[in-house]
Amino acid sequence: MHPDVGSAERVASVQLSTTYGLFHAIGYMDHMRGDEQIALAYGDITGDDVLTRLHSECLTGDAFGSRHCECGDQLSAALRAIVSEGRGVLLYLKGHEGRGIGLLAKLQAMQLQAEGMDTVEANLALGLPVDSRDYGVAADMLHDLGVRSVRLMSNNPLKQEALLRRGIGVSEQVPLLTQPREENIFYLRAKRERMGHLLPHLDHRPDLAAGP
Repeated sequence: MHPDVGSAERVASVQLSTTYGLFHAIGYMDHMRGDEQIALAYGDITGDDVLTRLHSECLTGDAFGSRHCECGDQLSAALRAIVSEGRGVLLYLKGHEGRGIGLLAKLQAMQLQAEGMDTVEANLALGLPVDSRDYGVAADMLHDLGVRSVRLMSNNPLKQEALLRRGIGVSEQVPLLTQPREENIFYLRAKRERMGHLLPHLDHRPDLAAGP
């Protein structure tokens, strides 16, 4: 492992044919947290201004197509954007389920949301942090991949701040906006109003109810 890449050790590298295109899959071991991580690279990603997505794992959204969140839609949109760009990387970050609280706690929080709490209130009611994700391993992976600066596909300002603190430049924050649904509009509005996510398109859907 290169001394400058922190806790992320590159373990495997293989071509991965997907519905979206042919990616280069690079597997890492995060020795700080014990998580297995993966980067999907498309084209030559070394250097500056690389279109990049830090995607937090979400089993319910990514695998099962849950309409409660926008995660599955964002994952698909990011992969399509990278292929369309001809160059980019997606880091799929394990250990980030439920903004870091884990799958079972996330399901408990969703239960509280179904009873009327918003996503912030639900986590706090369980005695858990609103967002405990750490992006150190993401920066380590980008350093190892030779990425110096990114065009970051995200609506979350905290991701940009985390990369900047760890020596990855952010030349642009690229919005990754998905079509809101009746099932997730309350959740999305809570992310915007209580967590500072950049979601201006929600104002364009007055037909969707503002309550749970």
